[in-house]
Amino acid sequence: MNDAVDLYLAQWNRERPDLDVSPMAIIGRMNRLQQILGRGVGDHLAEHGLERWEFDVLATLRRSGAPEHRLSAKELVRMTMVGSSAMTNRVDRLVKRGLVHREVDPANRRRVLVGLTSEGFAMVDRVVEDHVANESRLLDGLDPGERERLVHLLRKLLLSLGDSAPEGGQERART
Repeated sequence: MNDAVDLYLAQWNRERPDLDVSPMAIIGRMNRLQQILGRGVGDHLAEHGLERWEFDVLATLRRSGAPEHRLSAKELVRMTMVGSSAMTNRVDRLVKRGLVHREVDPANRRRVLVGLTSEGFAMVDRVVEDHVANESRLLDGLDPGERERLVHLLRKLLLSLGDSAPEGGQERART
């Protein structure tokens, strides 16, 4: 059985047999997976009244650890891989929803901390279980060994492209 990328590759091979289009087999499939999986995750989170970016911010704060479940605005930007102006807008919207709060860092009055409200904490804790189950369902086409090999290969590719854990992320990492 062929997927859509097989069709595109066949078309390129017909039109430009001189080109090695094999990288498109990987990049094209990764792009399609991003769209399909993103839609699957987004639709599921919408059932809980959240957009993907909202869950991302809430989950980042939740996994930052007890007792505060808060990060500086700079740490939040670094951990979510969005720009500072986008993060400001996101935090503003989450503050309006009552899911996060801002406070001045008592140790450094120039720094703003963003933390979960009790409502935000309860929401992310309630949603994360269904979220993980949904992601598992989206990966049902792979057996556990295939999932582990894919994890290894994707990590290897990310590291080769310069990706690494955000600075300071290790001490905050909690399983």
